[in-house]
Amino acid sequence: VAELVPRPEVDAALTGVLAVLGLCFVPMALIMLQPDFGTTMVFIFTILGVLTAAQAPGRWIGGLIVAGVLAGGLVAPHVLHGYQLDRFRVVADPTLAPRGVGYNTTQARIAIGSGGLFGKGLFHGTQTQGRFIPEQQTDFVFTVAGEELGLVGGAGIIAALGIVLWRGLRIAQQASDPFGRLVAVGVVSWFAFQSFVNIGMTLGIMPVTGLPLPFVSYGGSSMFANLMAVGLLLNVHMRNHEL
Repeated sequence: VAELVPRPEVDAALTGVLAVLGLCFVPMALIMLQPDFGTTMVFIFTILGVLTAAQAPGRWIGGLIVAGVLAGGLVAPHVLHGYQLDRFRVVADPTLAPRGVGYNTTQARIAIGSGGLFGKGLFHGTQTQGRFIPEQQTDFVFTVAGEELGLVGGAGIIAALGIVLWRGLRIAQQASDPFGRLVAVGVVSWFAFQSFVNIGMTLGIMPVTGLPLPFVSYGGSSMFANLMAVGLLLNVHMRNHEL
């Protein structure tokens, strides 16, 4: 890279990346102190998405990922609480303590699996109506769709979220300025990772983190933040047509 790009540009790019990481470190550290590991992971994935869109050298991004994994492996056992570590153990071993730390994911898989192709019908889910599913209006809302609307209903929700992500990427692609492109990519990265984690934890492929499903989970603050993000996408799209 040093042979292809003048050294001052390389130094400026590196300074920019370090500045981004420094600015993000403070809110991420405060969020971890709450503790809220899930939101911290959303921050990390969004940062990686924005750096990729900004065309940061691949070795820098790869280095950040490797450093993050190593730091997580060394620091996580001393920073995360016991119940948070148990959630990772449940992903590795789904049969671990089905009446204890594995209860939530076990009941979620039972609910989704019992929904079949078309589901049991709205408000007729035995797991849902029997309150076997914890936090079914927020963290585990996808289990309600899986049981009562079945594979078709669950796929419909994923498809709707996919359309939002696709439109966000189109807006980023058509952005007339780098700032607008990075804003759009940041929003898409946020929505994509949060949706994957929320749906993944109901299927047992991701640890339970307490992240809501965008536009679906109950919660005023979550919906407000989601709509603000959509407003940013629309603003970038509007500016594209004005110029």
